[in-house]
Amino acid sequence: MNHRLRHRRTLGTAAAGALIASALVAAPSGAAPAESGCENRTNNTYAKLLECVRLGGVVEHLEAFQAIADANDGNRADQTPGYEASVDYVVEVLEAAGWSAEVEEFTYDAADVVLRQLTPVDGTYTAFDAAGTGEGDVTGAVVPVDINLAGDRANSSGCEAEDFAGLDLSGPDDVVLVQRGSCAFGLKAQNAQAAGAEAVVIFNQGDPSTTTGDRFGPVNPTLLPFEASIPVVGTDFAAGEALAQEGSTAQVTVDFFEATSYNVIGELAGKTDGNVVMAGAHLDSVEAGPGINDNGTGSAALLEVAQQMSKSKPQNTVRFAWWGAEELGLIGSTEWVGQRTEEELDEIALYLNFDMIGSPNYYFGVYDADESSFEAPVVVPEGSEDIEKTFESFYTLRDEPYDDSAFSGRSDYQAFINNGIPSGGLFTGAEVVKTEEQEEIWGGTAGDQFDPCYHEACDTIDNYDAHALEVNSDAVAFAVFTYAASTETVNGVAGAKIPGRFTVPEPAGPEHTFAGPLGGDDHGHDHDVAGEHE
Repeated sequence: MNHRLRHRRTLGTAAAGALIASALVAAPSGAAPAESGCENRTNNTYAKLLECVRLGGVVEHLEAFQAIADANDGNRADQTPGYEASVDYVVEVLEAAGWSAEVEEFTYDAADVVLRQLTPVDGTYTAFDAAGTGEGDVTGAVVPVDINLAGDRANSSGCEAEDFAGLDLSGPDDVVLVQRGSCAFGLKAQNAQAAGAEAVVIFNQGDPSTTTGDRFGPVNPTLLPFEASIPVVGTDFAAGEALAQEGSTAQVTVDFFEATSYNVIGELAGKTDGNVVMAGAHLDSVEAGPGINDNGTGSAALLEVAQQMSKSKPQNTVRFAWWGAEELGLIGSTEWVGQRTEEELDEIALYLNFDMIGSPNYYFGVYDADESSFEAPVVVPEGSEDIEKTFESFYTLRDEPYDDSAFSGRSDYQAFINNGIPSGGLFTGAEVVKTEEQEEIWGGTAGDQFDPCYHEACDTIDNYDAHALEVNSDAVAFAVFTYAASTETVNGVAGAKIPGRFTVPEPAGPEHTFAGPLGGDDHGHDHDVAGEHE
């Protein structure tokens, strides 16, 4: 039996001004301080902080995450010893830096999953229960729907209700087999259920490319916002090929149970009561690998910034979060927000999200709060545009081109924006393929995914771009430090002026290289997205 974990409930839904003029453009002349100097001094200016936030420090944390994965079956997934060791590591680093560190428990619905073929061969396959699946134990005939096992394997399997016309789904327990491709996972499952299926298996497309981003491994699908009443699981291309054989029968089981996991919350007290600047990154990996880019990069950058801000004496309280069970459907952040009182939520001035900020074939993406490139499918809280502008101005300051990433709510900021909390963040790309135009702007390799090892075993310590991670670690520090001093431009709460006489430029503007409805990149991942990216 495969022990898989997945949130089964729909995630709850609820409900710019000028940038600070005083900011650092570059570190002062002369050699950077020794690491011991950074540890012992008060980094109370942009200059001091940014010269002490170093790629080497971030990479030390990535190496620690890799070592944890190496010692724990190759991953740091939620509900594994690797995740628990990651939690312990974050707490140890925070406490050594002088931050408070709390490990906060939450529970969620998880599932045991079985995908077993009975005829014409006997085999048990790796499978993930889809976010939004129903539960049940179904054994019956496998009915392939418009699949393509040859050539480029392009398909629209299950994307149209007409795909099911003429198929025999009159049996008591029919298992519909559909292939990844062309449309949202949820639509495939919805069409199959409406046609009379008692279970659905979604297998990976099996793109015959030689790159490491091939779609052969187990697919980890999300159906949301559709919620099925029947079991729906994802598996790999080879399992799909086997199940597609004539006369195939299979057992599909999804059995829910309650699981317990943990968020880590670190806090650096400020002078102002009731005005909290919050930033977060998910700490868990997928089961397939160590999760170094996804999301060791965001987690490690926050740790480095925490260490270097430890003596900064902020005006506003700074709170960092390392979320659990993000890869299972944004569960840790959603549960944490749900555990807060209205008064506690009102104290959060803003939330910054850092999920995949060092992709090896990167672009620099900023959540598009002003919808200049991509119409947001969610309500964008007032004040979010200022956060976008802060990141854009930093990239302009560093002479780094950037682009919009859709403000979609498809990462851990979802629960915050659902509660009206201004939010923003950074993203360097996942499974979307880089274009020739983007190669001209950011380098890398056109035709490859921004992260060719996205959700794969190869997301190891070798799977990040040093330049992207170095720039974005400074961007994290810059934004956090800016709002630690004052959130007036976001929520009207006056703060303190940061020493220095440096003026931040107006944003240069996004590059508009994506082919979305307005040109934006639809930021999201397989595990938490209602649609898929082709």
